[in-house]
Amino acid sequence: MDKTKNSPSFAKNTRKTFVALLIPLSTILLSACSDPGFHITDSDQNYCAAINNKAPAELSKYLAPYKDNMEKSTGVYILEQGTEAILTRAWLSEQAQQTIDVQYFIFSSDNIGLIAVDYLVKAAERGIKVRMLVDDLMVDAKESQLLKLAAHENISIKIYNPMLNIGKNFVAKVVNLTTNFHGINQRMHNKTFTVDGKVVITGGRNLADEYFGYDHEYNFRDRDVLLLGGVTNDIQMSFNQYWDNDLSVPIEDLISSNAEMNTNFDALHQYACNPLNFLPEVRQQIKNLPDVFQELEQTNQLHWLNGVEYVSDLPGKNDGNTFLGGSGLSTERLILLLQHAKKSVTIQSPYLVTTDLSRNLFKSLVDRGVEIKILTNSLASNDNFEAFNGYQRDRKKLLETGVEIYEFKPDAQIRKKIMSKEMQGKLPEMPIFSLHAKSMVIDDNITVIGTFNVDPRSANLNTESITIIPSKEISTAVKAGMLEEMQPENAWQTTLDWNPDGEETLVKQLKVKLRRVVPKSIL
Repeated sequence: MDKTKNSPSFAKNTRKTFVALLIPLSTILLSACSDPGFHITDSDQNYCAAINNKAPAELSKYLAPYKDNMEKSTGVYILEQGTEAILTRAWLSEQAQQTIDVQYFIFSSDNIGLIAVDYLVKAAERGIKVRMLVDDLMVDAKESQLLKLAAHENISIKIYNPMLNIGKNFVAKVVNLTTNFHGINQRMHNKTFTVDGKVVITGGRNLADEYFGYDHEYNFRDRDVLLLGGVTNDIQMSFNQYWDNDLSVPIEDLISSNAEMNTNFDALHQYACNPLNFLPEVRQQIKNLPDVFQELEQTNQLHWLNGVEYVSDLPGKNDGNTFLGGSGLSTERLILLLQHAKKSVTIQSPYLVTTDLSRNLFKSLVDRGVEIKILTNSLASNDNFEAFNGYQRDRKKLLETGVEIYEFKPDAQIRKKIMSKEMQGKLPEMPIFSLHAKSMVIDDNITVIGTFNVDPRSANLNTESITIIPSKEISTAVKAGMLEEMQPENAWQTTLDWNPDGEETLVKQLKVKLRRVVPKSIL
């Protein structure tokens, strides 16, 4: 996979505001009206002719040696590198024999997104039932293209809480923005990729170039977990619960079209086969994945564990009786885990907007001897001015609780380990690097990987999900990586006397200060 073109401006601008509802009304309306499309043109050359994609799907064959383990426990492997995270998704799509269920906050039509869609279409073309559930706010595709995908007999698409984007004209958007601010702030932040109900990838990554180390300008350090058997039943049930909820609306019910849809996807296939878009060496890595996973198990990097939990908020988490009265299952479970910490808590959260509740919780832990270290984004690495302003307002109060805070550098040296090696060798300049992983290690025994940011939005508005992994071995490895990313070559340590805001331009500092008008309770 490569990236020969810049991502659509709509996708970039929308992702860099994350909470798009917090920026001026005119900006929201203009971005929501954009129609970026899939950016595919017909090709006279048959790039796919030289690629053999006819191998039979054999996921059940690969899983057969683990059948007993999968019935009694959960196989766990942490996907630290963006490359392995996207390659694993691709290979699983090829090997699926029954179903693929995809649930994302962002599903972009940039290079990674197009290739991911191509894998899903190819799976559908060989009879796999594909269901795609995407949050309305971050859908990055032409409505006609979404209808075309959904017109395939084996592809179904639903949009979660469609109030601002898909199927809405200018007037409808204005009405929703001005009369139902609470409703439009309820977003689905869950991220799951489930194959045959037996294998799941879940964690912090959305589907876009920057989450896998393939963007030319801006990439995220993120983390997913691959799960086999065991708890995957709970994840499948959660997906079904979202899929069947009234907030998830079929794309056909949102967009009216009398045109007969052409379900010929040759142009998409040729795009994905083009070696300029999908490097042959990357394609070969996908073919080699069975050997890689066999090596992982032989070297005990694939862990079979009892007690793995998947906790997901319910659809429509906040009932609206009170604006921030929607504290969900993920919030409650995380608080309980923290309350039982005995020695240490190590956290990565790209957005760190604390409240009296969270600061009091941290202080109570520090007062009884629990060491707390948090890595978050600096102003220089941050992609969300609103969230950083919320963090900035109470940074001193958080430090006064005794928590250690580290802020990620935009040129963190860890990016050389995390970013795809194909991109590193091609770019004249390394992209800005930002933290996006949402993880926690408690007492060196429990690892939490999910979508939950330490902020009021995750606690009270967005639906979130977390995977709780009780394993000393995994916790030791994940924590070691976290601590490495807090070292001086990767992060600044912020103190009561100093912070790295001054490392950025005065213009950017001013832009953040201007966000102070946004209520902290919705960041």
